[in-house]
Amino acid sequence: MSEGIEQVAGEGTPEGGGRRSREGRGAAARRASRTGGGPGPSLPYITRKIREYEVLDEEGLQLIEANADLILEEIGIEFREDPEALQLWRDAGADVRGERVHFPKGLCRELLKTAPSQFTWHARNPERSVQIGGKATVFVPVYGPPFVRDLEGNRRYATIEDFRNFVKLAYMAPSMHSSGGTVCEPVDVPVNKRHLDMVYSHLKYSDKPFMGSVTAPERAEDSIAMAKIVFGDEFVENNTVMMNLINANSPMVFDETMVGALKVYARHNQACVVSPFILSGAMSPVTVAGTLTQILAEVLAGASFTQLIRKGAPVLFGTFAASISMQSGAPTFGSPEPSLVSYGAAQLARRLGLPFRTGGSLCGSKVPDAQAAHESANTLNMTLLAGTNFVLHAAGWLEGGLVSSYEKFMIDQDQLGMMQKFAEGIDLSENAQALDAIREVGPGSHYLGCAHTQANFQTAFYRSPLADNNSFEQWEIEGQKRIEERANALCRSWLESYEAPHLDPAIDDALLAFIKERKDSMPDAFT
Repeated sequence: MSEGIEQVAGEGTPEGGGRRSREGRGAAARRASRTGGGPGPSLPYITRKIREYEVLDEEGLQLIEANADLILEEIGIEFREDPEALQLWRDAGADVRGERVHFPKGLCRELLKTAPSQFTWHARNPERSVQIGGKATVFVPVYGPPFVRDLEGNRRYATIEDFRNFVKLAYMAPSMHSSGGTVCEPVDVPVNKRHLDMVYSHLKYSDKPFMGSVTAPERAEDSIAMAKIVFGDEFVENNTVMMNLINANSPMVFDETMVGALKVYARHNQACVVSPFILSGAMSPVTVAGTLTQILAEVLAGASFTQLIRKGAPVLFGTFAASISMQSGAPTFGSPEPSLVSYGAAQLARRLGLPFRTGGSLCGSKVPDAQAAHESANTLNMTLLAGTNFVLHAAGWLEGGLVSSYEKFMIDQDQLGMMQKFAEGIDLSENAQALDAIREVGPGSHYLGCAHTQANFQTAFYRSPLADNNSFEQWEIEGQKRIEERANALCRSWLESYEAPHLDPAIDDALLAFIKERKDSMPDAFT
């Protein structure tokens, strides 16, 4: 089921604008890699050359799996207000009592045998298509916040202009492999119409892969229709051009909204990221083992349901795990227990043969400060080491997911560049062994002027566009700026220099006509 992007680079999309020669793209990508993330060509998706870090042995994995089977069989999972879903489960051999489905042992795993372990997530610019699964890691921006922290330092409700700005920033960030989904919630547009403007923004202002709307089945259908305008009907039906976040309503419930969106996307061969949304202690047990058991049961039920809709439809094993403060009930991030949950869930996903989603740059801080930095770093490092394939919330997340922050987006995307470099592992080529340099320098000298250093200095180390490594005196002369201030200036610079990728005018007109027709067909609704 695996496809390499080389195989599809020249087919399926209706336009060639934005394609670059491999030679030119490679040189530009190398420049972006050296500078650590100025705006420029997207770096390829990560192919990890480091081992996954594993926390569970075989005995522990089997224990979690056996307990999840007990949950599925004895307690069951509810599929609410969806008679079609319940009937599909009856036909598949499940025991359906009211809205609760009880699964015979092995049923879900048997269904998942038709789900692909790897697939290509196609972009409208084929050079930006990425692999999902295997050793690939893809970074995707923040998803869902209703608020933004803007470049003037204000915390306010997000607008469609903010949405467009974050899509542009994701497009420009070399280590961001997707423009994302709901990068913020544009509350100045009616609830029942904003998905049209959001999907259009992804298609207009970026040519990277994007995510569809899941807030209602009809909005999922609109997302499919807009994708077909760009990619063509047949291509969409036979390839994956959208990822879609399907959250379990933990504990152990899939509601009609999520099931409805899942059915739409799975029928059209678009990928569903089935993700229990867990705040341990409130929505799952307080223990790591108990949380892992519940997560596995929920994913098995939701992911296998996609195969009842369409065999072979791509689906991801997702999890969003955070702990809570047992004093206030607020979510906490960067702590050890959620990391253990994610490491364990990644192992369970690999055993099922499903691509895995977790993590990102998560924090509970209200501003991009030291708390935000260490919580995000703890989460992001775990995310990469776990072997995550699809990293949602990779940049811009603030205040427990309530806020999309411009400044934090810029700081996070710098960190993503570092993660991309780290994932390359250790180069053991003849040049990297550096024996000629060691012979040339000998004991007691230095390497600054040797031939090997001169030949390699431009690519030797990751160069951050934000970190200040100059002397104290130089820092004083330049205004004693904190990293947030430098991120603010860099963000403004990027947005001022933004240039939209080519979109065929005929396709643009067709998208705008579709949006007008859909908006004219219904009154505004703000709830």
